[in-house]
Amino acid sequence: MNQLHSFFYYTTTCLICIYLISCGTTEQANDQQEPLNESTPELVEPEAEIVEIERQVPASSDTDIDSLIQSMTLREKIGQLFIVPAYGSFTNSGEMRYQRLKRLVRDYKVGGIIFMQGDVYGQAVMTNRLQELSEIPLWITQDMEFGAAMRVQDATRFTPAMGIAATQNPDNAFLKGKITAREAKALGVHQIFAPVLDVNNNPDNPVINVRSYAGDPETVATFGNYFIRGVESEGVLATAKHFPGHGDTDIDSHLALPTITHKYDRLKNLELVPFRVNIEKGLQSIMSAHIAYPNISENVGMPTTLDKSVLNRLLVDSLGFNGLVVTDGLEMNGISNHYSPGEAVVLALKAGADIMLISPDEPTAIEDVARAVEMGRLTEERIDTSVRKLLNLKKSQNLFNHHEVDIRSLGRKINTLNYQAITNSIARQSLTVLSDQKNILPITEAKFPTILVVTVADDRTGSTGEQLAREIRTYHSRVSYRNIDQRTTEKEKKDILEESRKADLVIIGSFIMVRSHHPIQLPDELREVVMEITGINTPSMLVAYGNPYIVRDLPGVDSQVLAWATDSNQVRQSVPGLFAAAKVGGKLTSEIPGMYSIGDGLQFNHTALRYGMPESVGLQTDSLLQVDEIMQEAINDSVFPGGVVGVMKDGALVWNEGYGYHDYSKTKAVSGSDVYDLASLTKVLSTTTAVMKLVDEGQLALSNKVSEYIPEFKTDEKRDITIEQMLLHTSGLPAFKIYVDKLKTRQEILKAVKNEPLENSPGEVYTYSDLGFILLAEIVEEITGKRIDRYIRDTFFIPMGMNSTHFTPRQAGNWLLQRIPPTEIDEVYNRGIVQGDVHDERAYFMDGVAGHAGLFSSARDIAMFSQMLLNGGTYADRNYLSTEIIKQFTSKQSPINQRAYGWDRKSEGFSTAGSLTSEHSFGHTGFTGTSLWIDPDNNIAIILLTNRTYPDRNLGTGISRIRARIADAVMKSIQPE
Repeated sequence: MNQLHSFFYYTTTCLICIYLISCGTTEQANDQQEPLNESTPELVEPEAEIVEIERQVPASSDTDIDSLIQSMTLREKIGQLFIVPAYGSFTNSGEMRYQRLKRLVRDYKVGGIIFMQGDVYGQAVMTNRLQELSEIPLWITQDMEFGAAMRVQDATRFTPAMGIAATQNPDNAFLKGKITAREAKALGVHQIFAPVLDVNNNPDNPVINVRSYAGDPETVATFGNYFIRGVESEGVLATAKHFPGHGDTDIDSHLALPTITHKYDRLKNLELVPFRVNIEKGLQSIMSAHIAYPNISENVGMPTTLDKSVLNRLLVDSLGFNGLVVTDGLEMNGISNHYSPGEAVVLALKAGADIMLISPDEPTAIEDVARAVEMGRLTEERIDTSVRKLLNLKKSQNLFNHHEVDIRSLGRKINTLNYQAITNSIARQSLTVLSDQKNILPITEAKFPTILVVTVADDRTGSTGEQLAREIRTYHSRVSYRNIDQRTTEKEKKDILEESRKADLVIIGSFIMVRSHHPIQLPDELREVVMEITGINTPSMLVAYGNPYIVRDLPGVDSQVLAWATDSNQVRQSVPGLFAAAKVGGKLTSEIPGMYSIGDGLQFNHTALRYGMPESVGLQTDSLLQVDEIMQEAINDSVFPGGVVGVMKDGALVWNEGYGYHDYSKTKAVSGSDVYDLASLTKVLSTTTAVMKLVDEGQLALSNKVSEYIPEFKTDEKRDITIEQMLLHTSGLPAFKIYVDKLKTRQEILKAVKNEPLENSPGEVYTYSDLGFILLAEIVEEITGKRIDRYIRDTFFIPMGMNSTHFTPRQAGNWLLQRIPPTEIDEVYNRGIVQGDVHDERAYFMDGVAGHAGLFSSARDIAMFSQMLLNGGTYADRNYLSTEIIKQFTSKQSPINQRAYGWDRKSEGFSTAGSLTSEHSFGHTGFTGTSLWIDPDNNIAIILLTNRTYPDRNLGTGISRIRARIADAVMKSIQPE
């Protein structure tokens, strides 16, 4: 146990990170065939089977519990058994609510608090205020089934239990428990009321639903065990609920008393399994259910919480439980409608319960219990037994020595970036696709040019589900949004139906939440219009946020997806999987009768770009912030007026930041979405890629002679120049010629290039040449019948969704033009401020389209392109290039230097790829101050876009060092494994 404790302590701040991909060996990385598989990090090596729960117990204080009990009055001891509700938000000391709470703590000596809704600092302050009032330290408890954020605003929120089980990975339950406990401990919470060990085998259950792990008892037992282990590894007490099982009921015990008529044999083999397994493994605390079990009880109609024949005979005698028994809330109608506050507590104590949770009237109940002892209905020894359990727990938590919340530490302990990365990953893993009849997934703009998002909610806000539309717009440029709720008029419904007919895809987001006092199915008035939408010819998809059984209401939808919860983060993390931006592999853990069985769920690969945070791929934000310093220093030194840095790793764009301004007037700040003149990056993103495609298809061979396509090369000195030599810059052509001092048209320039004499014999000397790539683009046109700009957009950029990548961006419209910084003030050719037109003069006079320059793009689009290469040629499940052709074109091919075909490779000594990228890195730079470096060994792409040539191309001479420093800063941010 000491070793485990030391391991956890050491790894608290550094180990919780996410690695979405396992690169394997160097050879595997170079093959670029490894699929992008998302996995959460392991903080321990959990056993394959259910294991005994391990606990951390801090050093004991010197308090003698027996002496303390002897010194207490009867009413003080009874008070210790009550856990009273409080709110963790700012409360003025004079408010009635606080004064009553203060009286319960100070005068009635209650034993603890259950915090309801609040916020991080409000709860911490309230805890300290209440602890100061109490002579005996308070035992602080809280419901944290979905993480601390279930009650504490801005803490870490997790996917509900059923979504956790859908990931098929119990380690995720352990991580959820561990992180939840860490935040609980930081907030001064000693016991959390989780996990739910109910087996959810009734789809009409209005209160358990996704709070349960599964409809299968073994799954519930396993995932519950891992969660408990995670919680108690941090020294926090977990509480399994709701004994003996709340899963098979269609009545909410908050509203009435449910009755389950199953006999013992059925309960033994289903409902009791998760409790029995975890009791055998050391479970310390259980919460009772307000449910009547007439066929296993001697007291027909009595709720379990008050039933000695269930809590004592079954829980203690049969199952051997000797831990802490906590009642469910005694204010719930299943109890309060039938028993007075005092009688409920008396019966609960007689039944074997230890802690009385949320009595509707604590003062009355305490007095009634004292009278019951005085009258002989209860013994004081019975009270002492439960008090002793609680006080020993307080002692084990060292509360008699220290119980103050360290408010100053909360900012670094709650909702850390690493915690966010883990919960985000688990949420993405939980997405479960039950059907996809029309092959809707993955969604792409090429497949569905327009999307209508329709959200359905059982409320009247009019805004529920807006988050879904916003997130979908991150991955698709043409998305409209409508909401259907209780306020929607008939005219609005007709309008939505008409919009559905015009859309290419309708995504229906169901926001029917699982919460007490509310129905969990679609109301009739909403179901009718949604069914009409699914009845039209437009392909439709249902994404169920909240109740998964809602799919029964919409059997006609083409694709059915479960996303488990309605909170904004779960919504955000559900969307990438719809667009192939996250792996989809969730499995159903509860049967949906007549439709789906346990284990159902389709799988889809992660092949498109996701937008995430650095920690999600094993990078550190605080380390990446060094990039800010490097860019600011360069801007201060006038290397460039501004720029964008993009970092893509493991299929996620995790850094896309703008720095500085478009120009030195400093009136327009750079945005991460701005579009830059790529200059010579055109050679690789456009021309080389087009050649790769044609070679891949067999339409072109590297050994082909250029003269086969350009008649002017049928001369003695040029006849044998090959495509390969053009790509390696060993054709013998000069680096460039001005031309445009005399030639002003595309045809004139092309004619001059085709007839340009050689400077060297082919294949003997490396001369980086623009002219060779101008001619390669002409060969692409000769073969395909399309000019390079049209061919590359039709074949790659448009289907991939690279919407900001264009030649001649001025023609695309102002939406693109306004995002482009200027590249120079041209006084030589009288172009003035060059903005939205290509900087390179030869490309400019070639109508803005050439094989060596002319392409404009954004960091996002370049990241998408980079991911396609790292995927082995696949993007959003569509294949663009073969893995073999990518490996061939990005490997060292030149006999003279380190270069590949078209691509540059990291050189020995100084490299703009920095010193920390791998030797297999490939990339290119652009004269305007751009660069792209891709490291396949680390599955990372580093993008720099600047306009260092503004206002004069002779400026920005330090750009090479900036490129290298940024690359090194990015690589240093990779967390060690």
